[in-house]
Formats: sequence, structure tokens, C-alpha cells
Amino acid sequence: MSALITGSFAYDTIMVFSGQFKNEILPDKVHMLNVSFLVPKLRREFGGCAGNIAYNLALLGGKALPMGTVGHDFGPYATWMDKHGLSRAYVKELPDNYTAQAYITTDLDDNQITAFHPGAMNEAHVQPVPLDAGVKIGTVSPDGREGMIQHARQFAEAGIPFLFDPGQGLPMFGGDDLKRFIEQASYMAVNDYEAELVMARTGWSLEQIAERLDALIVTRGAKGAHIYAGDKTHEIPVAHAESLADPTGCGDAFRGGLLYGLERGMDWETAGRIGSLLGAYNIERPGTQNHYTTLEKFKLRFQKEFRYSFD
Repeated sequence: MSALITGSFAYDTIMVFSGQFKNEILPDKVHMLNVSFLVPKLRREFGGCAGNIAYNLALLGGKALPMGTVGHDFGPYATWMDKHGLSRAYVKELPDNYTAQAYITTDLDDNQITAFHPGAMNEAHVQPVPLDAGVKIGTVSPDGREGMIQHARQFAEAGIPFLFDPGQGLPMFGGDDLKRFIEQASYMAVNDYEAELVMARTGWSLEQIAERLDALIVTRGAKGAHIYAGDKTHEIPVAHAESLADPTGCGDAFRGGLLYGLERGMDWETAGRIGSLLGAYNIERPGTQNHYTTLEKFKLRFQKEFRYSFD
């Protein structure tokens, strides 16, 4: 059973400023801002929602088909995907574009200044959902606006259940757009802040959103997650992390676990816990695709963490 994961691929360039932004920015001079930060620490990570979700699903042996548009600079990322057995069958290179890029500077107070260049991501709509790939489930994750709209419609028209995962793409959509996505989707996954935004823009309560879906998943950071399915609310506990290195990408890891459970027809309690534990793996390492496990090791840790096993 294949999962088509539509969304972004991106390079994340992460820099650490060994000071505090507040000491370098004069509040009465922001109208003529001209500042420079020395960043002795820098790392470049492979990211983007499609890449991250696919990486996590593949860790457990799920069949991930990430789909997105990338630029002429995608070579190192392509090598990484090949090394980790990730399919590039639906990764389309656009030679006149750069791959999406995020430049993130963090200070010692964990404040961040980010610049994001969407690049090839804005052309995601040039690649339609394939109907001959044996896809049984999909995701519509943050991507170009037109790509997200078209892919949701194509999934719905093909009768393929999909997870609507608006994430950082939420600012691109108004209430009517979001209502349409929700009516088309089988599932929606948001964090608690995003849930508030969706409610404000649609005018629908959490209950009204949930009743239009097979399941509404709301992640709550260190408080775990709630999964609203049918007339039940499943409380998913947070999994214990051995260290807290970097929370970036934990939501994508959680979604990878959900897809693994959905591919196998698992109950929501188990699928949510698989997602929670993958999030713990993610937070233990910096970056979004630097954690690693095998299915056997994952099952052992799952049993220890939640006191039961899954097949």
C-alpha cells in the first residue's frame, strides 16, 4: 500500500548567533534597520514536509512516495534520498529554479529570524497526482498554493483518502479555501495553534470540523495529541525523549507515524502512539532527517514506552 506524500522539499540552512538579538537591535531605529550577526555555527539540513514525512514513514518500512518540485541544485538531496532508499519517482526537477530554501538564524534565547525562498515549490501544480501508481492514501502538506488546491481536488476525484496537513501553508488560505479542503479530505492534522487559526477562519468549532472528517488530529507539543474520530476523543500521550536536541520536524515525524498506522489499518490509539514515538526520535537529534531506527528496535521501544506491542 503506497502513500503519496505531496509537499515541499527544502534546504534548511541553520545558523546560531552567539548573542541575543535584543542587544543588537535598537528599538527606536527599526525604521532604518541595518544589522549583521556573526554566526560561527552553521549547518545545512535536508528538509521540507514531503521529504521529512517520507523519511519517517520509510524508517518503519512504510512505502512512501514523496512528490514535489525541486530546482537545479537538488543533487545533494537526491543523493541523500538514494542512500536512504527514498523514491524519487515523483520528484520533478525544474532546471530554471532553485529548490526551496530556508535561512534560519537563532540567538541564545532561541529567538529566530527566518527568510524563506519558495523556488520550485511554487510550481508544484505542474505535477498531477498519478493515478497509475497504486496509491491508496495521500497527504496534502505545505507546498505551493495552487499545487495544494489541485492535489486535494485530484485525490478527492480519484476517491483516494488523504490527510490535509496545512501547516506553514495556512496563511495562503481563507475560510472558504479551508472549508473546501476539509470537505474533500478524510483526515486533517494540525497543531493546537493551527487549529485555532482554522476555527477562526472557517467559523467552525472543533466539533464541527471533526464531524466532517474521519479523524481530526491536533498535536499539542509536550502535552501529546488529541485525535477526534467518530464520537470519541483519543488522548495520545507524549513519548519520553532521551534528550531534547531540536524540536524542528517533530510534527512531520508524527505524521509519518500516522501514515504507517493508516496504511496498516491500525486503531487511532496505536497509530497516534507510533507518531508520538517517532516525534521523540526526531527531537533527540538536531535537524529533521538525522534520527535513525529499525522497525525491530522501534517496536521494542514502543513496547517499553506504552506497555503493549503492535504488529
